[in-house]
Amino acid sequence: MLDQTLDVRFTAVSVPGYGPLTTRTYNGTIPGPTLRLRAGHTLRLTNVNGLPPNPPHTGGPHTPHHPNSFNLHTHGMHVSPSGHADNVLREFAPRTHDEVTAGAAEPRYTTTVHVPADHPAGTYWYHPHLHGSTAEQIVGGMAGVIIVEGDVDDVPQIRAAADIVVCISELKAKDGRIPAFTSGGWVTGVPSTFTVNGTVNPTLTLRPGEVQRWRLVAATAFTALQLIVTADHGSLPVHQIAQDGVTFAKPVTLTELQLVMGNRADVLVRGGAPGTYTLRAAGVPGPLMTLQVTGEPCDPPMELPSALPPGKPFLDERDIANPATDREIVFHSDPGVFTGAFPNAFRMLGTHATPATDPAGDLTRDPAHGLFDPGHTNHTLRLGTVERWTIRSDETMPAFNHPFHLHTNPVLLTHRNGRRLDPPVWHDTIGLAGGPSAPSTPSVTFLVKYEDFTGRTIAHCHQLHHEDLGMMQTVQYVPPTGVR
Repeated sequence: MLDQTLDVRFTAVSVPGYGPLTTRTYNGTIPGPTLRLRAGHTLRLTNVNGLPPNPPHTGGPHTPHHPNSFNLHTHGMHVSPSGHADNVLREFAPRTHDEVTAGAAEPRYTTTVHVPADHPAGTYWYHPHLHGSTAEQIVGGMAGVIIVEGDVDDVPQIRAAADIVVCISELKAKDGRIPAFTSGGWVTGVPSTFTVNGTVNPTLTLRPGEVQRWRLVAATAFTALQLIVTADHGSLPVHQIAQDGVTFAKPVTLTELQLVMGNRADVLVRGGAPGTYTLRAAGVPGPLMTLQVTGEPCDPPMELPSALPPGKPFLDERDIANPATDREIVFHSDPGVFTGAFPNAFRMLGTHATPATDPAGDLTRDPAHGLFDPGHTNHTLRLGTVERWTIRSDETMPAFNHPFHLHTNPVLLTHRNGRRLDPPVWHDTIGLAGGPSAPSTPSVTFLVKYEDFTGRTIAHCHQLHHEDLGMMQTVQYVPPTGVR
């Protein structure tokens, strides 16, 4: 049992490299505490809501609201989405004005997550996930890392390496605060400040020949990160050993690493020639982190593993239950649908889209078509079934990156833009970026097997501005046929 209190309230923190900031935090820090446990353990979290009462909300369901309510999502973990576990349909509300006046105690909510005994060892993260408030809270720094320890940690070359969390947060701060999410232009109107473990451009030291394990976490709400470790005199390759918490069969050497919002990657980095290197992301001004390669060289250099204990066996297309019922999701936006500060409709179309208010009318203007409806189940998913999904985007604006995230079960990415991956790669969040080099309709195809847990949860775009504005669907995992 790992028993932890997560105390959420407005906190005055000092962000090195930025300055003072008043924001919602877990336990007064950015990011929140790192939680370490093992498969078979139970994670019990006491969530204290010390935030002030929610302001009145007069907008529609797909405008930001309830900024001081939250819940807790254990992103990427294969655990129950029901009850008091990884249930993002709960609300951890603050006290009302009357309760504050009466001196009522701050409310406490319990999250209890039983981690299966065969859960993959790897890097995961937690964050709030209440529809309408997710983006504002995460860009204020509400995020933390979960580490499930296991077989990969016992590989001798990995056990010898320093284990370092590199949690990359994207803060939207102005005048020392996180502005309220008041318009559709809020995302671009407030510049992003990027921190690693709560610091702007911290410095990490590495000896020549030393190997470190970096647990990279893209705890960003709006920005994908194309990462590279570079210097004037060369670059350092990274040796990726896991994606989204699932270990590879062997390390993969890369010069660039793409992480969309919510992704994680475990990499091994070995110090090269002495000097100063920087971890950078394309399009992000300034380095995310500085790396000083200095000191007495490791002689001989530390070794990299040649093989790893694979985190999860691949699925087989021959096991697809019914290829005629493949699922498709199309990310699509229509401008100018609504009046007010949030005029655009961010839709999830394709098979099982949320029904339109007027199916015979102009669907591009419809106020419900393809938008999140908590009372409507978009996908009924039967345990034990293997299915194939294709996700695509028909956006024309390169800025609209729509990462797809399915809760509860990892997905095996088999094709990107129609090309088969060899080998396929497990993910829980998959990016769909536009841009000059991308196809006009980027797409991904994956296999997924629904296992172990029943209950209602969601699939959505992990560009969290879009999710809060309705780019989300409800899924329901149900028992196998004949099982009640």
